Amino acid sequence: MRIQLLPSTIDENGMASARQHLLTIIIDDCVAIDAGCLALSCTDLHRKQVRDIVLTHTHLDHVAGLPLFIDDLFASLTEPVRIHATPEMIGILERDLFNWAIYPRFSELSNDTGPVVEYREFERESTFQVRHLSIRSVPVNHKVSANGFVISDGKISIAITGDTAETDEIWAACNEVSDLKAVFAECAFPDELKGLASVSDHLTPDRLKVELKKLKNRTYPVFAINIKPMYRELVVTQLGEANIPNFEILEIGKIYEF
Repeated sequence: MRIQLLPSTIDENGMASARQHLLTIIIDDCVAIDAGCLALSCTDLHRKQVRDIVLTHTHLDHVAGLPLFIDDLFASLTEPVRIHATPEMIGILERDLFNWAIYPRFSELSNDTGPVVEYREFERESTFQVRHLSIRSVPVNHKVSANGFVISDGKISIAITGDTAETDEIWAACNEVSDLKAVFAECAFPDELKGLASVSDHLTPDRLKVELKKLKNRTYPVFAINIKPMYRELVVTQLGEANIPNFEILEIGKIYEF
């Protein structure tokens, strides 16, 4: 399984910046988990192959690139872009984003070959198929209805927490998987902002360290994602000082193979 975190900003040298405002993770060059920066930094291969987008939740940093991605491809699509989301998330997208006031309601539009968007509903705590992947939805603890995922290609599995504060279900789900090779866990704020992290349902390095103790018999790596860009250097430093075994910061743009 190939995993790539797309960049969302460019530094002063014109290179991908480590500071991430938006989140998109690409699996095997064909399935996107969230679409925060999908339209901004996907490759030509991604534009050709990604037709399935699986949403953890509907906060802007996870969906901002979704309408632009569909817009870019509108005339060339020979099959619809499939948005995999819960009924609640679909309702939010239709009400607050694809509402004609903010952006066109693509679910009502077609090009010369047919519809350009198709919603694929999944229920929380369900398992569903996306291309060659089996995806288990796991409820997590966030301000809106949000999901983590355990994702399998039939050979190995990975887990993505999505945005969450302290939770139990995603770690319990990880403990049930015998072929788990990596976990991608959020860590948004530094320890000094634990109050803000609490009110917005995010983790800090101290809190993530405690959460990871819920994982049993862990030999696989855990990668930090979703670090708030203004606090990235401090969060990275604190995560290093936490001395969490087999732990890394997910490198933006790098392709990881498991």
